[in-house]
Amino acid sequence: MPGFIDTFRQLTAAQKPASGVSAYTLFVNRPAGRVLATLAYRAGATPHQLTVLGALFTFSALAAVALVRPGPGLSVCVCAALAVGFALDAADGQLARAQRSGSTSGEWLDHVLDCCKLVTVHLVVLVSFYRFFTLPSPAFLLAPLLFELAAVVIFFAGILTEQLKRHRAVPAPPGPAPALRCVLLLPVDYGATCASFLFLGSQHVFLAVYCALLLAHLVFLAAFLVKWYRELR
Repeated sequence: MPGFIDTFRQLTAAQKPASGVSAYTLFVNRPAGRVLATLAYRAGATPHQLTVLGALFTFSALAAVALVRPGPGLSVCVCAALAVGFALDAADGQLARAQRSGSTSGEWLDHVLDCCKLVTVHLVVLVSFYRFFTLPSPAFLLAPLLFELAAVVIFFAGILTEQLKRHRAVPAPPGPAPALRCVLLLPVDYGATCASFLFLGSQHVFLAVYCALLLAHLVFLAAFLVKWYRELR
């Protein structure tokens, strides 16, 4: 069996293209996932096992948000568990490419769990807001619902647009420079949502950060829908 460094290099060579991803995904999540995929490859694990392990980290953390009163300790644990779950989500695909074991069922499972994750993360915030937060107004209970709507529509419309482009062989239009695009996409990266839970122990700070990310998602939702519709026309 090749050593850790050789396996890591092999996985690096099998990476997805870097276009269309944010700085967090490119410089944090994918490298972390590559390390986890390398360890899994050497341990003889399968991509499905990494997918299930990532789901365990993610949904355990989300359950804690809904069930436990926020505090500094909970904030760190939830943020760390969500980050590990996100990295494992990147690792399963990298491991599948390295083992040449990618399958339609594996891709289906990955996308279904991603969708469940996007829905659940904002539902548990809504529960936490209702149970533990002293909100400036009851209207702030709408924030998780709007956030969930924006995140799920961006996720679904993005995948649908990609599939329709591939089916119709639509050429990719020119966009911002890669470095600029990486920075611009940072607020709508799931990693930014994970990082926001680091502030869960401070109600005012978390509410401000969460609402700022919500606003970014709403702005990007409108921009993405217009962009994708024009591209498909």
